[in-house]
Amino acid sequence: MPNMKTTHLSINKLYAKHNPSSHPTNMNTLHFLISLFLFSCFLSLVLSFSPPQTHLPKQCLDDQRAPLLQLQHHLYYAPHFTFSSKFDLWDVNTDCCSWEGVTCDAYGHVVGIDLSYKNLSGSFHSIFDLHRLQRLNLAGNNFSTTLFSYGFDKLQNLTHLNLSSSGFHGQIPVNISFLSRLVSLDLSYQVDYCWRSGYYNLSRPHLKLEKPNFKTFIKNLKFLTELYLDGADISTQSTKWCETTSPVLSNLRVLTLSNCGLKGPLCSLLSRLPFLSKLILDCNPISYLPPNFLLNSSRLVSLSLSGCNLNGQFPTGILLLPKIQSIDISSNDQLMGQLPEFPANNALLSLSLGVTNFSGKLPESIGNLKFLTNLDLYYCNFFGPIPSSIANLSHLVNLDLSSNKLSGSIHSSLFTLPSLKNLYLGDNQLVGKIDEFPNASSSLIQELSMGNNYLTGPIPKSILQLPWLEQLNIGGNSFSFMKLDMSVQLNNLRTLELNNISLLIESDNRSLTFPQLETLSLRSCNLTEFPEFIKRQDKLVNLDLSNNHIHGFVPNWLWKSSLSWVDLSFNVIDFPKQLPLNDANFSFPMLTELYLRSCNISAFPEFLKSQKNLEEFDASYNNLSGPIPNWLCNMSQLRFFNASYNNLSGSIPNCLDNMSQLDSFDVSYNNLSGPIPNCLDNMSQLDSFDVSYNNLSGPIPNCLGNMSALYSLGLQGNNFSGVIPKFSKATQLRFLKVSGNRLEGKLPRSLAKCTQLMVLDVGSNMINDTFPFWLEKLPALQVLILRENRFYGQIKHFKHKSVFPTLDVLDIASNQFSGELSIDFLQPTRLRSLKIGGNKLEGKLSRSLANCTALEVLDLGNNMVHDTFPFWLEKLPSLKVLVLRANRFYGTISKIDTKRGFPKLRILDIASNNFSGDLSIEFLQSLKAMAKMTNDEKAKLDYIGEGYYQDSVTIVNKGIEMFYQKVLTILTCLDLSNNSFHGRIPEEIQMLRSLRVMNLSNNGFSGEIPFAFENLKDLESLDLSRNKLSGKIPAQLTSLTFLAALNLSYNQLEGSIPQSNQFITFTNDSYRGNPKLCGLPLSRKCNEVGLPMPPPPGEDEDSWLYALSTWKIALIGYASGLVVGLCIGYTVLNELGNKWVDKFKKCGKRNRRRCR
Repeated sequence: MPNMKTTHLSINKLYAKHNPSSHPTNMNTLHFLISLFLFSCFLSLVLSFSPPQTHLPKQCLDDQRAPLLQLQHHLYYAPHFTFSSKFDLWDVNTDCCSWEGVTCDAYGHVVGIDLSYKNLSGSFHSIFDLHRLQRLNLAGNNFSTTLFSYGFDKLQNLTHLNLSSSGFHGQIPVNISFLSRLVSLDLSYQVDYCWRSGYYNLSRPHLKLEKPNFKTFIKNLKFLTELYLDGADISTQSTKWCETTSPVLSNLRVLTLSNCGLKGPLCSLLSRLPFLSKLILDCNPISYLPPNFLLNSSRLVSLSLSGCNLNGQFPTGILLLPKIQSIDISSNDQLMGQLPEFPANNALLSLSLGVTNFSGKLPESIGNLKFLTNLDLYYCNFFGPIPSSIANLSHLVNLDLSSNKLSGSIHSSLFTLPSLKNLYLGDNQLVGKIDEFPNASSSLIQELSMGNNYLTGPIPKSILQLPWLEQLNIGGNSFSFMKLDMSVQLNNLRTLELNNISLLIESDNRSLTFPQLETLSLRSCNLTEFPEFIKRQDKLVNLDLSNNHIHGFVPNWLWKSSLSWVDLSFNVIDFPKQLPLNDANFSFPMLTELYLRSCNISAFPEFLKSQKNLEEFDASYNNLSGPIPNWLCNMSQLRFFNASYNNLSGSIPNCLDNMSQLDSFDVSYNNLSGPIPNCLDNMSQLDSFDVSYNNLSGPIPNCLGNMSALYSLGLQGNNFSGVIPKFSKATQLRFLKVSGNRLEGKLPRSLAKCTQLMVLDVGSNMINDTFPFWLEKLPALQVLILRENRFYGQIKHFKHKSVFPTLDVLDIASNQFSGELSIDFLQPTRLRSLKIGGNKLEGKLSRSLANCTALEVLDLGNNMVHDTFPFWLEKLPSLKVLVLRANRFYGTISKIDTKRGFPKLRILDIASNNFSGDLSIEFLQSLKAMAKMTNDEKAKLDYIGEGYYQDSVTIVNKGIEMFYQKVLTILTCLDLSNNSFHGRIPEEIQMLRSLRVMNLSNNGFSGEIPFAFENLKDLESLDLSRNKLSGKIPAQLTSLTFLAALNLSYNQLEGSIPQSNQFITFTNDSYRGNPKLCGLPLSRKCNEVGLPMPPPPGEDEDSWLYALSTWKIALIGYASGLVVGLCIGYTVLNELGNKWVDKFKKCGKRNRRRCR
């Protein structure tokens, strides 16, 4: 500001220069007048540019006060969206400019209103009469209405508008886009949800941008620096939102659009926002990022792309941007990347990569992140040791390295980080002993998890001295033991998980004061009784004592009134029929979750009748009998009910319809009968309904097809009849399984509307239809099972294009399909299992199969295919099962590429064809997976198939099917029976050292049995019957100690039968038809040889082992998780030692029930 004195002198000089002869008196007068004029001008200038003076009184103007009073009249408190009381925050007897949340300028105009987080509802129309308003904040309220009726365009001076988290829904009004002076706009999070499970939930009331669209909405908001639209639906904009943002909102510093349904990929224009410092796009299906994304965004401080289905490689350079402080790209399980070498000046404060496919070693330079407070790397694929440099991160508060493949030891320096509060190292491969560490008493650690590693030695006493420790999980390791009284020093402990630790509980611990726990998990701790210290745990909420050896009645003192979640599964327990409910000192808890899986209980506990708050109940795998109790229907809060694998009988209660909150109901594998109740319309939340493998009958109720929330429907293995109902409203259905019933008619065309369907199993019914090409409309279909029905006609798609892009499994076996098979309608690189056996297919085998690079199982047995051996299938790197049985294949098997071979083929069945010639050495050399199996492979109980479907083996023995629910990959079987092979069995047969089952019967093999068989140490079944083998039975065969079935009948063998090891267990049937054999078990002694050979059996009489080796690959198991209730015959799949089990159950085709 110019000095007044200086200005006055300058004017004097200027006047004197142009008026040299003026009179001195006039000069003084003029000086005075000029000075007065300049001073007045200066004062006006100063006042015009000065900000409002806070010390001046701000009297509320009447035209400003009236709208505020009207606002107070129309608002009310509504904490839970219901009226509570009138809004009386303001005292009407005071000046409105002094009211809470009201800001005025120097002239009494209201320029700011902040009523955020007051739980308000009602209307606020009067606000729009305050035309000088510059800032409006109504965030965090409960208005629950649309914004259409509000006149936002009247507030042309508005620069800041915040309406977030207030329950507004519907179209965002166009008049907000006319507020051209807006600097900050926040309309975010009108509902509180986010994508975390693979589905973007925009079904609840929310704001949306359709008319106007995003481009129109922002075109006038050129001064915006902050835009928050989280949770608003912009899904109709495709990728145009991205292309529009950069050129229009060039001043943008903050852009946050989480859970808006934004489609990807992101455009590169976002990188051109010169001032962008914060970008939040969580929970949008963006899929992938453009090359060099944001690598030039030098001002970027915060980036969050969590839960965006990202895949490909993440640009590592983003982690090295000069000002970046926070990065969250978690919950993108297909996103790959590695951590870079971090420079010393990196500014990162928080890095979250959890649930991604990041891999590699953690760099030692991670210790350069001096300012880091949060490091979340859980559920990735990092391996190698934990860098010792992490001990340099003195500001680190949260460290989560759980669920990786980290190895090596845990250095005790991690426990001494001065700011650390949360340390998660569980579910890795960490080993060794943890050393004691100093200054445990000064540690701030509150949560410590090291469970499920390979840690050994004693549990460090230092850990049990951490003063602020609230949660401790060290279970699932190999610690030597733990005395429970070691935890008494942890006064703040609230959660204790000691799973899989041998626990020593002192018999007399009444004098000890244990911390008052809220969560206690002692799963798999070899407990034999209920720990008595629980008597004094009066705050216990969650209790897990599952998988122990506890016997007897559950004591009354266990039922703390505070309990909510209890798991007593896998113990042999029972409940007293009477509880002291009338005892004033006994207060039974109101449980929300109770798990009694496999507890050997025979009746529902009586106390369940009073559990009105129960939400989840699991009593599966018990001995429950009788009907489903009617009092179950009184549990109005029940969401999850599982009583599968019991002996329940009677019908499904009609009152089930009263359980409106139920979302999962499972009573599969029981003895229930009668129909499904016809009216389940009130069960609007039901997403899983499983009544499979009972004796239910009648039609499938139409109401099941009208349930919009239904996710999985299991009806298989019953006696349902009629037609499959329409499923036009079940748009969320993913699993539909109705196999093993008496359903007929055609497949309902309404299934084409179930666009989420992943598994469709209608096998073993009487459906009469053609191949359902119309299911091509299902974009997620992975498993299609049509086997054992009456489907007919040719399988030929005339559009000549792939129409089932995601199909993994196709099983159409045992129908009446005819003609040549074309698989051109399938996506060859996706197909994993193809079963087309038992039809009338003919012609040559489709050469397109060579393109099915993911194929593991190919079964085309029992057709009329006329071709040579498909040696070209050796191109398939994953093929494990190949069944060509009972077709018209012919010729020799010689064109084999021994270098490539069949790298994973474990089961090969080419029986009952017209193959001929010698058994070539090249053919045996090509069976590489049968030749060698490592000890690690033998130890792994892996099964053929994964995810929603697992293949199984059905063994036919004289027409009776005995089957395995799953096929272990260690099973190896070679069946060449009933062909025309001849010549000697080559000594090279010994190369197949992993063979479990071999059948060479009904051929023309001659010569002696090779001694080389003694090297097949894993062999469990050997059939050489009905050949022309001669000479003696090699004594070396007695070294095959796993051999449980042997058939050498109807050959020309001679001499004595070996009499040691397994051979003493075989019966006459193993040797009949060899008149020159002698010795036990034959009645013929060795000096009685030369008796005439009895006639061979007729063509219609099969040998028992020949029939036994008739392998089919059949649908039995699919679903994630363990399939139980195996029906087993010969246990060539035995999981415990590859020996024969001593019991099996014969299971018919129609009523496939579990075997006990």
